[in-house]
Amino acid sequence: MRRVTLIFLLAALAAAPVLAQTKPRRPATPKPATPAGPFKTPLTAAEMKDKQAVVETARGTIVIQLLPEAAPNHVGYFMAEARKGSFDGTTFHRAVQMGIVQGGDPLSKDPAKRAMYGTGGLGILAAEFGSEPVTRGAVAAVLQPGKADSAGNQFFIAITDQVALNGQFTVFGRVVEGLEVAQAISDEPVDEKGHIVARVEIAKVTIRDTPPPEALPFSTESVEELSRYRAVIETTYGAITIGFLPDKAPEHVRNFLRLASVGVFDGTTVHRIVKGFVIQTGLVESRAAPLTQKQQRYVTTLKPEFNDTLHLAGIVSMARTSDPASASTSFFICTGPAPSLDNAYSVFGKVLSGMGVVSTIEAVPVNGETPLDRIDVIRVRLEKH
Repeated sequence: MRRVTLIFLLAALAAAPVLAQTKPRRPATPKPATPAGPFKTPLTAAEMKDKQAVVETARGTIVIQLLPEAAPNHVGYFMAEARKGSFDGTTFHRAVQMGIVQGGDPLSKDPAKRAMYGTGGLGILAAEFGSEPVTRGAVAAVLQPGKADSAGNQFFIAITDQVALNGQFTVFGRVVEGLEVAQAISDEPVDEKGHIVARVEIAKVTIRDTPPPEALPFSTESVEELSRYRAVIETTYGAITIGFLPDKAPEHVRNFLRLASVGVFDGTTVHRIVKGFVIQTGLVESRAAPLTQKQQRYVTTLKPEFNDTLHLAGIVSMARTSDPASASTSFFICTGPAPSLDNAYSVFGKVLSGMGVVSTIEAVPVNGETPLDRIDVIRVRLEKH
């Protein structure tokens, strides 16, 4: 994929001028006045420090952390163009599925100039190649083929690592929120030229100060406060309400509440049923949609909090691998006594209501331990009592 992406990006840009030359009847697009030299930003380092670009698109919002320390002139130019509204009404016009998405061409404001998308807004900036890699989430300047000092308004977002592009394009930002939006754009159907068939418009690009880091949810509540929460697990078979045991496993309770609050469990499935033993859910890989960047930040592994609570019917405990410190998102509900798990798995809750739903789920036919029917966790809703 990386090699394909590199060839695509360079070859596709190279093809555009040829296309224009083979259709001489097309009205020529007036060229902007050639600047005296490459753009040099008048902004100081302090004026560009800790800035983000909020890119509002037809598919959702993408937030880019700008990197003036890596590419000051590219950042200064991008900020100036955004404040002028130069990106507003342009499109993401080109994509490689799970590779890159490309946008920012001022010509893309005009649907009638679709054949010329990818040729506008270039030849303005000198290269600022550096050590910043073209990895997942990198935002880099598009170039004219064979011309290092030809960047301008156009940029691309790397959906996956593109190490073959390292050192060949100027990386001036990183997506810190909404990479899933860019990934969805990369999945859009394209024509034979790699142009996205549907119009994926950039409604507005706003420059803002980087907001302070969000406080980690459920990091300061006391054991007493944590014990007042309930989680309602809404499944396609009904609702299961669980209460928590923060006096036994406080960090596991915090982790569960945190993941539930940002929707990590929503769209997962009951992926394992062992009759008379457990039903298991919460596995991120079973989600109907990938995690957002924000959700991904909260997924971590936990140190064990083994305790003296016995694994009886209705007990909620964390799944793990052979590594005691590998519990993350997947959890199970015991459907019967499981003494082999006692003091070896971290019990953190118990079913308060809905054991009938648990029994119904347990009765679903299985292939080995895998349910034959999909059992969705629609969402996990938190309540406080």
